[in-house]
Amino acid sequence: MLNELNINANLIDWAILRSGKDKTDLFLKNPRIQDWIEGNKKPTFKQLQDFANKVHVPFGYLFLQEPPIEKLPIPFFRTQQGKVEKINPNVLDTITELQRRQEWLREYLIENEFEKIPFVGSFSENDPVEEIVDDMRKTLGLSETWAAPHHNWENALNTIIEKIEELGVITVFTSVVGNNTHRKIAVADCRGFVLVDEYAPFIFINAADAKAAQMFTIVHELAHIWTGKSAGFDFRNMQAAIDPVEQICDQVAAEFLVPKKSIINSWQNTHDFKLLAKYFKVSPIVVARRALDLQKITKTAFFQFYNNYISEFTGKKEKASGGGDFYRTTRKRVSMTYAAHVNRAVKSGELLYNDAYRLTGLKGDTFRKFFDKNF
Repeated sequence: MLNELNINANLIDWAILRSGKDKTDLFLKNPRIQDWIEGNKKPTFKQLQDFANKVHVPFGYLFLQEPPIEKLPIPFFRTQQGKVEKINPNVLDTITELQRRQEWLREYLIENEFEKIPFVGSFSENDPVEEIVDDMRKTLGLSETWAAPHHNWENALNTIIEKIEELGVITVFTSVVGNNTHRKIAVADCRGFVLVDEYAPFIFINAADAKAAQMFTIVHELAHIWTGKSAGFDFRNMQAAIDPVEQICDQVAAEFLVPKKSIINSWQNTHDFKLLAKYFKVSPIVVARRALDLQKITKTAFFQFYNNYISEFTGKKEKASGGGDFYRTTRKRVSMTYAAHVNRAVKSGELLYNDAYRLTGLKGDTFRKFFDKNF
């Protein structure tokens, strides 16, 4: 047939493997795909386009001679060393999408004569942890005991998000690619990442993670902005990767959230990780890790608590019901600071609606309703 395409069958196989989809299940639902791989049939343009959408691969990739070598655009540190893992397409596509948003925002801010953010890259991995923490607290306007008065960790988290966004840092909380709930970003694949920029730094936090754990991630990523290095991490077993910048950011986050003096004083009254976590407004495993760092507990005790806590948290998540207010969720997925810039650019005529749709992942009535509700 004239409209059939000659393509390398290896690319179909590669695209399925890249997507993480079960090949047997995919063949059962779409028998023609197996025929393409085996050379019994050739896809039409429309069929190949549908396949690309199904496996979330750029359409043009399927016309290459060989599968492309994909690389993450930022360093991505994993706790597990010596093991090469394939790139998760959901993580890759999320980083790429936020880079597009960042590029637009950077240009917009420069054109409108915004100043560079002074604390970006103001320290290095060779500077003392205490100095970085002190500067972060002063810049954010937070005391050493800022979290304690809050009723719960969620209120404390919202407070620090507001402080961060007031400084011009965009914070994005989501666990899916765009608004596609079928493309979930597993916590095991990515807890967070940061795209450092002097005008428009972006922080991504995996919203599927425990809220108290998100607190540690956001401060860890904020430390990356202070040290001027973009990166992503999975932070398995609450252990930092073997990298100087990762380790300093890990130490900064620990001292910022659970100050050494405070935890030593509190330890005299109680060794209950969950009780201490309520005071510091972090995950109990963060408190346990801090106790390990300060040699208050052994590695065996830490990992025993860690494994029990993760099992308990996973069980609770499985029982929890889904759902929620779409527009409230979108506020966190887009970032209200970022949305405010988009809103001003659209109203001033500096940004076309079609471009605004692309930069927010919202379209038509959904876009208008979101901005009408919030601005």
